[in-house]
Amino acid sequence: MKEQRILLPNSIQLHVKHSEGDKPAVLFLHFSGGTSDMWHGILPQFAADYRIIAPDLRGHGRSDKPDTGYHIDDMAHDVYLLLTKLNIERCHIVGSSMGAEVGLSLAASHPKLIDSFICEGALYNEFGEWGMFNGSAEENANKKAEMKVELSKRQVPVCRTKEEFVMQARAPFEQQGLWNEQVAAFVDSTAMEAADGSFTSHYSNRVRTEYIEKYWELRFEDYYQKLKCPVLFLPSEEEWSNEQIRASMKHFATLVPSYEVLRIPESLHAYVWMQKPQEAGAAAKSFIDRVEDDRGDN
Repeated sequence: MKEQRILLPNSIQLHVKHSEGDKPAVLFLHFSGGTSDMWHGILPQFAADYRIIAPDLRGHGRSDKPDTGYHIDDMAHDVYLLLTKLNIERCHIVGSSMGAEVGLSLAASHPKLIDSFICEGALYNEFGEWGMFNGSAEENANKKAEMKVELSKRQVPVCRTKEEFVMQARAPFEQQGLWNEQVAAFVDSTAMEAADGSFTSHYSNRVRTEYIEKYWELRFEDYYQKLKCPVLFLPSEEEWSNEQIRASMKHFATLVPSYEVLRIPESLHAYVWMQKPQEAGAAAKSFIDRVEDDRGDN
């Protein structure tokens, strides 16, 4: 598999892991603050049967981090340009959290490009009828103001060495019992060397803040109704136990041509791909295999 930075026609360079050949393509899109290394335990499960494309989205990993442009539509357009550059005419999407949102935007704007969509995310809006908070205009504005204050409290670590950064990032994963080979590969990829030789997170506060504030305004139903492909919803254990989220997901499901819902026991949102790589990878591949079989029969 190749790893390279690819210059897009919009002058953005994305760092991409990808394979070549004429096998069906699968696009893997990481969560907010993630990198393509989150798929460390997933990609080998697809390598024999599928062509793999796993980018670091703009603002993340080793891709460009422009001053602005962190709406999911901006990131989806980057991915569309990347697929065009790689001469990929059709693909399946596996999206985690923000990656599911970006994949949803891509599938809505280019429905003929997408053969199936696995969304471990984009299951509910933040505000509105199908959101976690559905207040009056004034109540919504007050809630957003509170959330902006919380956003501003994030402290980005600055460490003298990469080893120090990794040890600091490792601690919360160990506390949750999540530290494993997959998480270790991911954490290592999130360390960015600064000009002064120190190490900090690849995911800056300005990128995170712009993405999240624009996320608050999204209405995923406007995207789902444009899809033309089958969808696999992958709610986490916590999301599945939330009646609001189940109701939202059920509504979104009515907007797509066909769908399945699969819950992996004890799964954690976004981290399931590293927490339970065999189960999550097998679930995703089984769904895509079945879609490919159905295409072959038609």
